Amino acid sequence: MVSVCIATYNGEKYIREQLESILSQLSANDEVIISDNCSSDSTGAVIDSFNDSRIKFHTFVERNVISNFENALSRATGDVILLADQDDVWMVGKVARIMRELEIFDVVMTDCRVVDEQLNVLHDSLFEFTKPRVGILRNLVKNPYTGCCMAFNRKVLDAALPFPKNLPMHDWWIGLVGEIVGRVKLIDQPFLLYRRHGANASTLTMPSSFGWKKKIAMRVGLIRNLFGRFVL
Repeated sequence: MVSVCIATYNGEKYIREQLESILSQLSANDEVIISDNCSSDSTGAVIDSFNDSRIKFHTFVERNVISNFENALSRATGDVILLADQDDVWMVGKVARIMRELEIFDVVMTDCRVVDEQLNVLHDSLFEFTKPRVGILRNLVKNPYTGCCMAFNRKVLDAALPFPKNLPMHDWWIGLVGEIVGRVKLIDQPFLLYRRHGANASTLTMPSSFGWKKKIAMRVGLIRNLFGRFVL
């Protein structure tokens, strides 16, 4: 069984297109877990209009993206978990390819195409920018994980939850946990249209806004949390 986990907030503009691309690849027994951060637009109404029993909609009052994703993940009942954002579009064959890879690996991350609001291709490969590689030490230095491109099995989910407090990014944590408890596979083929627009993160080449002290503190925090969960 597949569980697709989505955190939404004021996503009325793109959520229909995203859900259509997801539901078309799922079986009747799969589920889409949506945790909505008290949207003030018509996000809920758009989702309700699908009238699809596979969609499980939950309102989450804490205004925090990471906690919102954690709420969705904690409600997943499937053996395979895929993360999704509210404004992207899944390409045909995404679920089938991930299911094949998860027969061998525990975490899978695919490449994606970067597109604009109208889905015009801006960059053929996000991997060209992020240059991801497997290896926990190098990935503590730089986060290579993009949540909306990730999938993992129940073993990784159970090891990753509950999230530690003050995580810098949920995808970073899940990826590192996956490297500790299992095997990670990077697929250099795009299976997602990764939409960039004014309401989400800006340019791919923009440097981090965090100062060096903050960056060090983030990594020290991750190491402490990983050590506390898997060593002590």
